[in-house]
Amino acid sequence: MDRLDEKLIELFDGKLVRKDLLQRIKKGTNVPTFVLEFLLARYCASDDEDEIQAGLEAVLETLSDNYVRPDESNAAQSKVATKGKHKFIDKVHVRYVESQKRHWASLENFNSQKIAVGEKFYKENKRLLEGGIWAEVKLAFNEIEEDDYAFYIEELRPIQLSRFDFDGYKAGRAMMSRDDWMDSILRSVGLEPSKLTQRVKFHFLLRLAPLVEANFNLIELGPPGTGKSYFYSEFSPYTTLLSGGQTTSATLFYNKNKKETGLVGYWDTIAFDEVGNMKVKDPDVIQILKDFMANGRFSRGKEVIADASTVFIGNIYLSVKQVVNSTEYDLFQPLPKEFDFAVMDRLYAYLPGWEMPRNSSKYLTSNYGFITDYLAEAFHHQLKSVNVYESVNKRIRLGDAIEGRDEKGIKKTVCAFMKMLHPHGEASDEEFDEYVEYAVEGRRRVKEQMNKRKPDDDFANIDLSYKNHKGEDIIVRCPETIGVLATLEPNRAGVTLEDEAVAETQTNITKVNTPVEAVAVDPIAPTVAIAEVVEEELQEQHFKINYGATGYSYDSIISPYLAKAKAIVIEDPYIRAKHQLNNFVRFCEAVLNQPSINKITLVTSYDDQTNIQEIAEALKDLQQSLLELDVDLDVQVNENLHDREIRIDNGWTVKIGRGLDFFQRPDSWFSVGVNDLALRKCLETKVDIYKVER
Repeated sequence: MDRLDEKLIELFDGKLVRKDLLQRIKKGTNVPTFVLEFLLARYCASDDEDEIQAGLEAVLETLSDNYVRPDESNAAQSKVATKGKHKFIDKVHVRYVESQKRHWASLENFNSQKIAVGEKFYKENKRLLEGGIWAEVKLAFNEIEEDDYAFYIEELRPIQLSRFDFDGYKAGRAMMSRDDWMDSILRSVGLEPSKLTQRVKFHFLLRLAPLVEANFNLIELGPPGTGKSYFYSEFSPYTTLLSGGQTTSATLFYNKNKKETGLVGYWDTIAFDEVGNMKVKDPDVIQILKDFMANGRFSRGKEVIADASTVFIGNIYLSVKQVVNSTEYDLFQPLPKEFDFAVMDRLYAYLPGWEMPRNSSKYLTSNYGFITDYLAEAFHHQLKSVNVYESVNKRIRLGDAIEGRDEKGIKKTVCAFMKMLHPHGEASDEEFDEYVEYAVEGRRRVKEQMNKRKPDDDFANIDLSYKNHKGEDIIVRCPETIGVLATLEPNRAGVTLEDEAVAETQTNITKVNTPVEAVAVDPIAPTVAIAEVVEEELQEQHFKINYGATGYSYDSIISPYLAKAKAIVIEDPYIRAKHQLNNFVRFCEAVLNQPSINKITLVTSYDDQTNIQEIAEALKDLQQSLLELDVDLDVQVNENLHDREIRIDNGWTVKIGRGLDFFQRPDSWFSVGVNDLALRKCLETKVDIYKVER
């Protein structure tokens, strides 16, 4: 325990948790951080080691008894049927089935799509209908044989604070210095601030800005493995992460048929993960997105006003030095082609992801920090109820090159920093200057890249500046482009790029001479040469598919890793039900897109309830059809099989948490997504793709 720990305990006793405790139980579970800390705060709110150890055991026992793994769903159903009722910790979703004119609930890991739910639950917790919420939920068994459901929700308690004292939060902050408070926030998200520079601390705070400032538009692009998506999937129950797939205007903004507001009406922050893979098939999405990013409102049959912030995160697989020195590429390269200048210009800040440290235990803290849910509630309160724009507007002084959207973006960023670091009042002149300078840099990075992509007068004013408290006019520059004419003066001034270093970089741009960790998999570059490099430089991937996400199929996940493969082994204990057999057929079809494949091995297992004869006949038919294509199917049974993985003989291994069965059952077998899996909604699962040295 250090000085800051003692200070926090003195001011915020009961609202803290030792962050190393989280690290002890986090591994091996797919439960979000704010859920685990909810339990830690309940059982480990002490500084006595014996009490902490007893509390940890209680947390683990609670998880063992109440948290259901995806492969334990059948046992969980049996437990409710046998006992009559049981309490679970799980993510709960509610959907309206139009053909039945009623609502049904489902639990992420309970494997039942028809759980009866009372109206009061989804009226009191509207986010159940859009994305779902984590909760303690008591399921009861329905013994009425005439009913068409077996389970119903008896109790539901969202896992988040029932009451938040903002005045107490402000009073505690008033007793601390700015730097101590900043370090407290960083420790609260699990980081050890003593291992970070001031600049990197600001980067991490900028990641949190959309959680505290309404309608804040942020982009972060950089190498994989820096925790870009963590903040938006784990930190707050008020954020949602959309991974890759297709996004529709009905889901995101407004459903005309149901007359319901989409995700923007239910979440404080919507983060688009792997934005380079984002599929925009609905032309209305981009137009409405522009309107919403501009002023937090849009019209789609009716006018909708919402507070949600938008975040776009993705990978850059070329080195930043290469990009900024190139006349062909810019730092917006990963964005989908549908993201035009109007979208880019509405981004308030560009966080330089290439400056962020890679995920490593050395950056994790073992000290005290706020319970994640407590800080998330503070940020939620500020986003909804606190407006400091006018006070910032009165204080800030910007230079002549600042234009309308520059000004708004800079001021919104400063507002976010003021809310996070000074909820109790004003910052000093020196501190305020720090925030303004950082905000100007974030906006300039946006402006520079637009100007590089369109080198005319539209975005030419890139020398953004501000006046500090001494009255000095300070021009702010982006570190990566200082002295780089290819970015600062693109073509307009007849740039020849005769500098040897720059010329060499341009000549070799397709060689991608970058460290392995700076290379991503996403094939987003516009040239054949770059696409070929990506094929040669395939990298490990570790990502999460969110509940309700679309755009994923067996082909999209596995095909890039099948090059030169001849044999593939899939281990999955759940190829039993009819839909699981259909999944396996579709998987085989995806594998056959690689013509060199000549053998597929399935290792699976069965239980006492499995109709083995029916499965054997189905697999025999599949085996015969594959033989006609010169592909051998070998089926093996392993009664002890538990884990799921796909092994390719070229060294790549693909692990999908749910195996092949990660798609939701369609509401109707005549709905979109029945045949094209990329259009079907998914269940939540994790995907790990890595190479095993042979």
